[in-house]
Amino acid sequence: MALRYIIFLQCEKLPMPQERLIRKYSNRRLYDTSGSRHVTLDDLRQLVVAGEKIKVVDDKSGEDLTRSVLLQIIAEQEQFGLPVLGCDLLEMIIRFYGGPMQALLSRYLEQAFTAMLRQQASMQSEMAKALQAPLAPLSEMARKNMELWEQMQAVTLNAFGTSSSATNKTADKPKDNGKEGK
Repeated sequence: MALRYIIFLQCEKLPMPQERLIRKYSNRRLYDTSGSRHVTLDDLRQLVVAGEKIKVVDDKSGEDLTRSVLLQIIAEQEQFGLPVLGCDLLEMIIRFYGGPMQALLSRYLEQAFTAMLRQQASMQSEMAKALQAPLAPLSEMARKNMELWEQMQAVTLNAFGTSSSATNKTADKPKDNGKEGK
């Protein structure tokens, strides 16, 4: 299931392909003109999940049936799958129909879903990075800590009037252990 969302989110970033034309015949069968085959509502759902843009037209009249077919797909998912739209939410949506806020609700839902999909893509991207290099954040933190330690050490040495290069030179000199001049 997660793979379908990843594919969908990746397709969202790419330019959408041309609409896939689906013809609906009088016997209620659906025909995919691109694939030259009859399809089911579940086949169409899978196309949409994969990022395909579909257009369903009545074979005789040419009437655009896309919206009603998409609503059928949602109704099937709500009835037989895991429901997304609870009764309270459906009642609230019904109350918006015919009211002055109907257009606002439509725009709001579209923007909310778009924002949610972007956040999901961002989170999946961050999780993928974390899984590819699980210790990368820790190694970055260790590198920063070492830089801070070196800066603190340099400031401390400078405060006592010695430079870090002078300290390194005295550390490199051999100790004579009191055997000087013997």
